[in-house]
Amino acid sequence: MTDDSYAFEGTTPAAPATGDNNPAVSISELAFALKRTLEDRFGLVRLRGEISKVNRHASGHVYLTLKDDKASLDGVVWKGQVRGLSIQPETGLEVIVTGKITSYPARSSYQIVIDSMEAAGAGALLAQLERLKAKLRDEGLFEPARKVALPGYPRVIGVITSPTGAVIRDILHRIRERWPCHVLVWPVVVQGEVAARQVAAAIRGFEALTPGGPVPRPDALVVARGGGSVEDLWPFNDEDLARAIAACSIPLVSAVGHETDTTLIDFVSDRRAPTPTGAAEILTPVRAELVATLADLERRRLQGAARLIEDRRTRLRATARGLPKRPEDLLGLARQRLDHASSRLGSALGRNVAVHQHRLAVLQGRLGRGLLDRGLERRATRLATLSEKLSVPPRALDRGTQSLITLSRALNSLNPRTPKPGFARVEAGDGQWLTAAGQIAPGQALGLVFADGRVDVRAEGGTAPEPAPAPAPPPAQKTRRVAPPPPDQGDLF
Repeated sequence: MTDDSYAFEGTTPAAPATGDNNPAVSISELAFALKRTLEDRFGLVRLRGEISKVNRHASGHVYLTLKDDKASLDGVVWKGQVRGLSIQPETGLEVIVTGKITSYPARSSYQIVIDSMEAAGAGALLAQLERLKAKLRDEGLFEPARKVALPGYPRVIGVITSPTGAVIRDILHRIRERWPCHVLVWPVVVQGEVAARQVAAAIRGFEALTPGGPVPRPDALVVARGGGSVEDLWPFNDEDLARAIAACSIPLVSAVGHETDTTLIDFVSDRRAPTPTGAAEILTPVRAELVATLADLERRRLQGAARLIEDRRTRLRATARGLPKRPEDLLGLARQRLDHASSRLGSALGRNVAVHQHRLAVLQGRLGRGLLDRGLERRATRLATLSEKLSVPPRALDRGTQSLITLSRALNSLNPRTPKPGFARVEAGDGQWLTAAGQIAPGQALGLVFADGRVDVRAEGGTAPEPAPAPAPPPAQKTRRVAPPPPDQGDLF
């Protein structure tokens, strides 16, 4: 066995070749031996490089490549570790990763299994933040039109922050001084890998509360945290957290860091506060100022009412100067007139009734039975006269009747349908009446209808019909002589 040969535990040496005592191993045995060697030697490494070729597989795993100016290394982040990363891998981002080196025997390649990932510096973090801001801005999440107005007088305020820091004490103290109201605190971690997920879950939890339930639904929310470095405030630049704030229907104020600190949620929230204490001042009015304002309004109301009453009193006094000194003097004349009218009312009603009774008696005398009888007699006489006139037919009617009888007899004598003795009606074979010789052709079958019967005959010959006389020319119209116009007589006007 030579010095540079290797022996693997648990392997069965193959039959040595002729002239060589070095045993042969399989490819898979060598590959897995190399895998164990890499994992034992490089069980925990910390690398710095630039991410390229990020591939998010449907299974949830993330495959990527880390490179620098001279070399590259494949990496993989298993599905269970993806959500725990402090930053999400993106192409072009410079990061520092921690993991172990292993190999992939199927391709004879080595890779790093990444357990954690962090930005290599503030510049890399800000570059990633700018790319995420541009993405959300293009989706319209920063538009002022989608932001909700804050309530003027909130009854319940929800605060999402750490329950042990100074931030919650400052917020509660400020609210207690300005506008005492019900405050609900949802405790979360405000730094580290799980901070963004907890804050997003708190926002969705407040959103799920129903009005009138056992836990009151807040009128406004505050996401608060004290100041810190870019890395400390980085959880508030999470994309999922920004989308949770954008989807929240409750007005939300972001109060993360100091006045100079800016995070991603400041752009999607409904209002940004410079500090957590400033968020409490934005959401709550000053109760003392409202009390003073109400007192001033009440004072002005009383003064206005007093001025109005005084003005009415002045006008009443000015009007009273034109009236008599005693009200009885103003009403005395009217009362006297009323007494006189009431005293005359009874006698006037009696006289009015007497006048109407007299008129009724006069009309009753005129409507006696004799008047009605005379009217009936006149109408009966007229009716008898008319009846006599109708019973005797007038002579004009008799003359008309005789004339009608004479005309009827003449019409019957001239009716061609009933020929008289000595006359006959000539008909063609189809029953058409023939009234002229020109209508009959030689040999044509004819029918002669007499008063006592019909005889069928045939025409043997005939004479040509004489030409019809030419119509006489119309008489010439007489021209009307128009008198010449009279000489000019001049204008009478």
